[in-house]
Amino acid sequence: MIVINKASEMQAIAKSLQKQGKTIACVPTMGFLHEGHLSLISYAREKADVVITTLFVNPTQFGPSEDFSKYPRDFENDCKLAGENGADYLFAPNEQEMYPEEFNTNIHISGVTEVFEGAFRPIHFDGVALIVAKLFGCTIPDVAVFGQKDYQQTLVIKQMIHDLNMPIDIAVMPTVRMENGLAKSSRNKYLTEEQSVKANMIHKALLNGREAIEKGIRERQEIDYIMAKELSRDFDFRIQYIASAKADDLTLPDNFKPEDDIVLLAAVYLGNTRLIDNELVVA
Repeated sequence: MIVINKASEMQAIAKSLQKQGKTIACVPTMGFLHEGHLSLISYAREKADVVITTLFVNPTQFGPSEDFSKYPRDFENDCKLAGENGADYLFAPNEQEMYPEEFNTNIHISGVTEVFEGAFRPIHFDGVALIVAKLFGCTIPDVAVFGQKDYQQTLVIKQMIHDLNMPIDIAVMPTVRMENGLAKSSRNKYLTEEQSVKANMIHKALLNGREAIEKGIRERQEIDYIMAKELSRDFDFRIQYIASAKADDLTLPDNFKPEDDIVLLAAVYLGNTRLIDNELVVA
């Protein structure tokens, strides 16, 4: 695996690969790789001739009181894991490379960004859209691979490539979980051993929502109540949201139709650690 730090060099390599008729898969990450990231790289390996994993902790998607400065980093181990799991290139620019002094562009996507994560983290998706657009410009992929754990993010990226006519296929891979059901996340590093065990209650709450839907419940507020009840019993959890929505656009009907795909979404603080998770219920 070859590590590239310069945007111009990465772009030149991608253009050269295109001229050779090679297909390119991009796997955007913020590093501190875990089994979830590695599953994306492995899938990308199956879908394209060349796999480019990107590693950049993006400051523009963090709010002023969020954890940008302490976000976990381990570049040496990330290089090892990415290479062992099928990445041909690791594109790892620094902040100055991505946002030089003369940088003056923003991207804002409406609609799907305005609820859930967007309501609690107002600048987050602007930063996500901006960095992903830049990474796509550098790697020029045919396909980009994301994880379902960041479900709302995948809808934002799909909206962006549709609106900006980017000829990129977006693949979304299932969430990888620990044995107790907790979604794999770089931020799990913040949890104590006791919290890591307790955090599985988030997934259990979402599964209660799935069970309710599968039993025929279609009233949105009833589904939401059933999920919240699981976590409200424990004062160690602070719920920002745990809610059901239409899976394609995150709209909030009073009652879901039988043919609606439904996504169950949660953002919960356990101690000082913010955890997100989701469960997709396909009609």
